[in-house]
Amino acid sequence: MTGPVKVRRLTDQEGQRLQQIVRRGSTSTVRYRRAMMLLASAGGNRVPVIAQLVAADEDTVRDVIHRFNAIGLACLDPRWAGGRPRLLSPDAEDFVVATATTRPAKLGQPFTRWSIRKLAAYLRKLHGRTICIGREALRCLLARRGVTFQRTKTWKESTDPDRDAKLDRIEHVLEHLPDRVFAFDEFGPLGIRPTGGSCWAKHNRPDRVPATYRRTHGVTYFHGCYSIGDDTLWGVNRRRKGAVNSLAALRSIRAARPDGDPIYVIMDNLSAHKGTQIRAWAKRHRVELCFTPTNASWADPIEAHFGPLRQFTLANSNHPNHTVQTRALHTYLRWRNANARHPDVLAAQRRERARIRSEKGMR
Repeated sequence: MTGPVKVRRLTDQEGQRLQQIVRRGSTSTVRYRRAMMLLASAGGNRVPVIAQLVAADEDTVRDVIHRFNAIGLACLDPRWAGGRPRLLSPDAEDFVVATATTRPAKLGQPFTRWSIRKLAAYLRKLHGRTICIGREALRCLLARRGVTFQRTKTWKESTDPDRDAKLDRIEHVLEHLPDRVFAFDEFGPLGIRPTGGSCWAKHNRPDRVPATYRRTHGVTYFHGCYSIGDDTLWGVNRRRKGAVNSLAALRSIRAARPDGDPIYVIMDNLSAHKGTQIRAWAKRHRVELCFTPTNASWADPIEAHFGPLRQFTLANSNHPNHTVQTRALHTYLRWRNANARHPDVLAAQRRERARIRSEKGMR
């Protein structure tokens, strides 16, 4: 019997890149939705949940996941078909792409990056494999293969010595105990200012928000909790992060499963999440804290659900104060939880939980 379809374990670079795309939402719609699918799958969300999250067909989600497992982040960009026959063989195109994505210094060239002119000249002068291609054709080839001129980026590689062990534990509880697993994280800081976004409007007549404002309201942080089994998201806005507020969130999670059986909470590896008071409370109440590795917060399942929260409550908004902003967040959460799953699916889950509880009682 085959297991559920899910992405392979992400590298730190892949996880942070997907998290960046989902949080900013400033890329194309196709890349944004595909990145959300991958990040949600990496966080342990099953295909039906992901399909509901991005409003896509389940087969589409599976295709994206399979394609990522095969070719990596290149699956974010669709490959459109059509056009004139190729003038270069597939092997020659692969060689051009490999050369363009290799630092010139490694190939004995005295510069740190290629230009189109320098790359075309280098390909023409190669011994044993001369490739004659014009600059415009070379530019089109690179664009078609997803190679564009970009600024150099950096990322933080996880230095956590227990990285693999932590990821193994998170994957284990998500796969075998999804009904007992929760996720927690802070979302913010949330300021009071006009925020640009996107909306439907007539051509060249976009909706506008003011560009002038004064930051006199301070900031808040949304302390979010997510139930994997119920696909339910809730939380509260606080003025600051801290152990006291983190403990209050954990207590609300424990209250969601008052049966006293163990539960598992996936959260970031922050000092505000693992103080002595929190660890003692978790031990008394049978709560296992599953920390994500350092600089690998993408492994937290709640991260994928913060993207829509930002896009539909903060982007394209002009909240006058924190009270109105908080009210908008909670109104969206109520709508989201009411429309997250089909009623038949929720009813089936409730019957399954009732059956498991009755079997435990008979023992």
